[in-house]
Amino acid sequence: DFFMDPVSVEGAGSGFLIDPRGYILTNNHVVEGAQTIEVVLGDLSRYPAKFIGADQRNDVALIKIDPKGKSLPVLPLGDSSTLQVGQKVLAIGNPFGFESTLTTGVVSALGRTVQTSQTTFIDQAIQTDAAINRGNSGGPLINSHGDVIGINSAIYTPSGTTAGIGFAIPINTAKRIAHDLMTDGRVHQAFLGIETMAVGGYLADALDLPVRDGLLVQRVTQGGPAAASGIRGGDRIAQAGMQRFYIGGDVIVAIDGQKVASPLDMSLVLNKKRPGDTVNVTLYRGGKKMDVSVKLGERPVS
Repeated sequence: DFFMDPVSVEGAGSGFLIDPRGYILTNNHVVEGAQTIEVVLGDLSRYPAKFIGADQRNDVALIKIDPKGKSLPVLPLGDSSTLQVGQKVLAIGNPFGFESTLTTGVVSALGRTVQTSQTTFIDQAIQTDAAINRGNSGGPLINSHGDVIGINSAIYTPSGTTAGIGFAIPINTAKRIAHDLMTDGRVHQAFLGIETMAVGGYLADALDLPVRDGLLVQRVTQGGPAAASGIRGGDRIAQAGMQRFYIGGDVIVAIDGQKVASPLDMSLVLNKKRPGDTVNVTLYRGGKKMDVSVKLGERPVS
């Protein structure tokens, strides 16, 4: 975009079959809001597709076609945790409408966090120099054995075309999401039950907080995990410039020992957790530092 951040683009995209019953993985931004979805296979046969579900936070969606007795070619799913920088990879997709295009490259970097919008990110992103363009989104990133190790999702580009920096969602993340959707029809996301605001620098000084960075709890969901553990939200309103917010609540500085200074930091920690897991929340209440144990719930369906 204008600020040189990686962005995902809606429209015609790519996907890949993961189950002979017709289940297909793709990016959520490829199919989000679509009134109808049509799948074109490599042999140019066309199928109407049904939207099964998605994890918007991780930008992964599952759709399904009815093969009507036809044998479908399914891609084997690999293990993205075994990747190494320099490893050869291949990207397959539909760039600019050129169907079944294959490009090659290597794994350029691992473990990056790439925020693709205000609400979506790629955690532990696979960076590759394989040419990825608009229309590649949702397509498979494959290793030299033919196993899918990622979903091509975003590019960093000053010009709108490939600049040799592409990002893929690790297939291990997508496998967990696909399993939830295929078995339960929804993604099981951990839920802490708080609304927060990042405070740091001058704002931390103005509010006379005991730390320079952290998350000021604004509201606590009634009956939620945080409320059950005694975490407190704000009790009065303050204003800084055009922004109004609650003060007087707890200031969270870490979860399970990982520093949290922004809502993205908290999302990244919770993204690795499952409902029912217990986390240790480190916070300040007034000038007192505390550790609070919270059993995570399940994020309500919005």
